Amino acid sequence: MDTIFALATAAGKAGIAVVRVSGPAAHEVVRDLTGQTPDARGMVLRTLRGTDGDRLDDALVLTFSAPASFTGEDIAELHLHGSTAVVSAVLRELSSDPRLRMAEPGEFTRRAMENGKLDLAQVEGLADLIDAETESQRRQAQAVLAGKLGALAERWRGDLIRAASLIEATIDFADEDVPTDVTPEVEILLAGVSEDLARESAGVVMAERIRTGFEVAIVGQPNVGKSTLLNALAGRKAAITSDYAGTTRDIIEVRMDLDGLAVTMLDTAGLRETTDHVERLGVELARDRAEQADLRVFLAESVDEIPVRFRDGDILMHPKADSRADRQGAVSGKTGEGVSELVERISVALRDRSASAGIATRERHRIAMERANTALCSGISLLSEGPDRYELVAEELRTAIRALESLVGRVDVETLLDEIFASFCLGK
Repeated sequence: MDTIFALATAAGKAGIAVVRVSGPAAHEVVRDLTGQTPDARGMVLRTLRGTDGDRLDDALVLTFSAPASFTGEDIAELHLHGSTAVVSAVLRELSSDPRLRMAEPGEFTRRAMENGKLDLAQVEGLADLIDAETESQRRQAQAVLAGKLGALAERWRGDLIRAASLIEATIDFADEDVPTDVTPEVEILLAGVSEDLARESAGVVMAERIRTGFEVAIVGQPNVGKSTLLNALAGRKAAITSDYAGTTRDIIEVRMDLDGLAVTMLDTAGLRETTDHVERLGVELARDRAEQADLRVFLAESVDEIPVRFRDGDILMHPKADSRADRQGAVSGKTGEGVSELVERISVALRDRSASAGIATRERHRIAMERANTALCSGISLLSEGPDRYELVAEELRTAIRALESLVGRVDVETLLDEIFASFCLGK
């Protein structure tokens, strides 16, 4: 196994920079840099020197011995002063060492998975945690990283293995008198797992929305204040505003954090009939994005004014509150009137939807769980036909177990690994 190294903190000037080394030669490298043999597990302040004896930096040196480390291998971390020159000098020294090579993206985490320190779902949780921008994304990623999805999968797998063993025992002793009918216990086990899988699969879509962000489209006729409202929500001039109808031709997107949820606000072209070819394309694009959005804010006197179907949960706000006599339920991006109320309504609507999110967060998870549940439903149906079908039941249970094992990366995921780990930085 190669010994690898990489800068584990962001490149550029900083107070501290961390260089990570993992592999069988990690502790030897520390000994050569410091002139002292490191403890198997320790934290000491040492002067680092190159092969020519030049002083590189004073560093806090942390050492971990296999298997009690992140990767499951011997690890050393060099906590340096975060000067670009210092980091470059240390990395140059390590690059010249024939025992070492630069880590590939995500290679530290990949070794952690291969050495049984993380399952694949936890790896995905770690990637999500690194990318998390909001509190809801952080909490969701932490739950996956903590192994909650893996624990669920292991419980389901244990129940299915128990059911399969009961079925297999009945098959093996088919020519003998089996004192107990295993069917009731097997039915209970399969029904319980199937119910859990269905519930968790249903929550993936909303969990994925939390992970990637919700889309909220502002829709309405031209000149009702959509772009001005977007600018007010964004706190900056994100969209061009004017008194001329048809100013917005493309979708303007603004990413923001609303009550801990990642939300992309969409300013769409005013919906109207037009002979202008470019504007007509913008109107068609606006309709399409409005249909796809998770939530729509209608700026209109009534929903009948807009050629987009009003869905349950959508929000209707009356436009231009600053120029109205009746300001109830109205909003003005120009003066800010009603903006706080709108933000609260959007936040409440998205929080309510987020409540249905499960622990599983990715389409891959949903597919694996639905594949397992399809096999279970088939097995339950076959089970009702009696002992003559038990061999087929056993095969369906094996299929379900393999699907659950793919959920946490035990089988059938090799083609996914390169893509998943490529999203990590070098130091992870």
